[in-house]
Amino acid sequence: MKVGVVSDTHLSSRAKGLPSVLMEEFSKVDIILHLGDWVSLEIYDLLTELAPVEGIAGNNDGGEIIKRFGERKIVTLEGKRIGMIHGHAPYSRKGTDGNALLAFEGEQVDCILFGHSHQPLLRQEGDILLFNPGSPTDKRREKQYSFGLIDIEEGKISARHIFYDSKE
Repeated sequence: MKVGVVSDTHLSSRAKGLPSVLMEEFSKVDIILHLGDWVSLEIYDLLTELAPVEGIAGNNDGGEIIKRFGERKIVTLEGKRIGMIHGHAPYSRKGTDGNALLAFEGEQVDCILFGHSHQPLLRQEGDILLFNPGSPTDKRREKQYSFGLIDIEEGKISARHIFYDSKE
């Protein structure tokens, strides 16, 4: 199973859309997971043209998005339990990745996906794969824009970033 992972799209109805590299890669996935800060449900509509979409809300999402997706969930894909959280809460002193770990403390998950910081991260934390795809549209202090791809094959889960220079 191939999974597209995106966060922090921050696109309003006035925006042009998502980058062509993301649209191309996500046209090849089985499901897309959005980790919050959609800002507009038009992003959901755009992504569902490519593949089924599951998501959670972030700190910049309004009531309609929060009501539709919730702010935290666990999805099971190919037998792997994947925790999804934006990463802005609960608060810890260990950064956004610390917040993500805290959000699923004591629960059995194989992977935790989070966003919020716009900083790509891929790290193994014990038995848990931690993955932040970065942002495809707002790189802030990062050198490049990014999103992620996850492969789940033969009971194993792996993730990688796709980095690029232009958000066109």
